[in-house]
Amino acid sequence: MQSLQQKASEWSGVPTDDAFAIDDTNLFQKLGLQTFINLSTNFYNRVYDDEEEWFRSIFANSKKEDAIQNQYEFFVQRMGGPPLFSQRRGCMIVCYSRTGHPALIGRHRPFPVTHQAAERWLHHMQQALESTPDIDDDSKIKMMNFFRHTAYILVAGDELKNQNQQVPCKHAAGKDNS
Repeated sequence: MQSLQQKASEWSGVPTDDAFAIDDTNLFQKLGLQTFINLSTNFYNRVYDDEEEWFRSIFANSKKEDAIQNQYEFFVQRMGGPPLFSQRRGCMIVCYSRTGHPALIGRHRPFPVTHQAAERWLHHMQQALESTPDIDDDSKIKMMNFFRHTAYILVAGDELKNQNQQVPCKHAAGKDNS
């Protein structure tokens, strides 16, 4: 059975080493807080204005301002900055490592994280990166590789969740539930 990392690398086309190249540079120090706020604002403006109703509906129960804050605080913390997300939310983010991030997968568990949804999310993130002028090309590449790989970690986690829901427990096997 493939690990979540292996599936993410296969599906995203991003080798694990490239996905974690963001750890080679402190992107928070390099780019600054305002750049992450601008990136997340740009991203969520695109998401909430998406022409695809099925995609917008994924975010329907979240206020845009909250989504922006959650994202930029998570990115800041993950990319070398202060633990804003953990401090505000009262939870710890275990460093997203080469073994995956169970908390991130769990946080996205209620949402349909399909291949199609991942690609739509990545489309908006690519556009947001391209239109955020304070991010240099090298950082954009590192960030997009990380985002692409992470999106497919979530897809793999969602598929694992769906497989687990379809497998009846051994005690129910062979029983007629009608």
